[in-house]
Amino acid sequence: MSVLPYTFVLLGAILWGTTGTAQTFLPDSAHPFIISAGRSTVGGFSLLIIMILLKKIKFKTWPWKKTLYAAICISLFQLLFFSSVKLTGVAIASVVAIGSAPVFSGLIEWVFLKLRPSRIWGISTAFALIGCIFLFMNKGEITINPVGVMYSLVAGFGFAMFTISSKSLLQKEETIPVVAMTFSVSSILLLPFWFLYDVSWLLNAGNVSIIFYLGLATTSVAYVLYGRGLHKIPSSSALTLSLAEPTTAALLGVFIVGEVLSMTSWIGIILLLGSIVVLTVGSRSNNKVIVEI
Repeated sequence: MSVLPYTFVLLGAILWGTTGTAQTFLPDSAHPFIISAGRSTVGGFSLLIIMILLKKIKFKTWPWKKTLYAAICISLFQLLFFSSVKLTGVAIASVVAIGSAPVFSGLIEWVFLKLRPSRIWGISTAFALIGCIFLFMNKGEITINPVGVMYSLVAGFGFAMFTISSKSLLQKEETIPVVAMTFSVSSILLLPFWFLYDVSWLLNAGNVSIIFYLGLATTSVAYVLYGRGLHKIPSSSALTLSLAEPTTAALLGVFIVGEVLSMTSWIGIILLLGSIVVLTVGSRSNNKVIVEI
């Protein structure tokens, strides 16, 4: 099994890890629901227009039910994740949401799809979860909001469901059309929020540019990379590699935002990176652990 699909997923996760840092440049009046709606709109429709021009989407035969399900899952993930970021900060929101997703995915695959998680996945996920604990044992630096943590946990479940449903969708359609359609439908589902919350902050060109970055880089490009990799590897493995997101978020928090991490947090980063190495190298050297859905 080629290491390329794992690399695609990893690069996508790194791009996701820049989301929190980008948000720090938005004003406090930027509501999480509007950020979610804007991100889906820019990311989805920018790809959709290109795919329509290239005649890559056949609307009559498109798997609408699977797309709607994936769009609902990613919409809920975004709403809950960005709300969690607002309540408990980028670090905790990222690690709880993305850290819990591979666990949920492995359990879902095991219970409902009768696919027992591989030993490599188990070892890698254990490394990652222990790393997450160390990463955010930052005394006095981060305030843990129970409601925010709950939002992140549900967001993690939503992201796991999105990954599994997307994998099923990718078996029928190409990656870029799938991402384009999923996020375009998501933007339609999130449309009502544009009329419920203040959007005056979008009159600022700088704020609009950040939304475009979130839509193009952390949505269009990131999810296309993630989708291409996901098509070739198990959902649980893809989600474990997604733990590169909180690692990236933590590093950017230190070097860009100016957050201070303790020694335990740095140990956590090393463990998270170790989990990625275990999963990538282990899966490449042992083809038996690769089980397609």
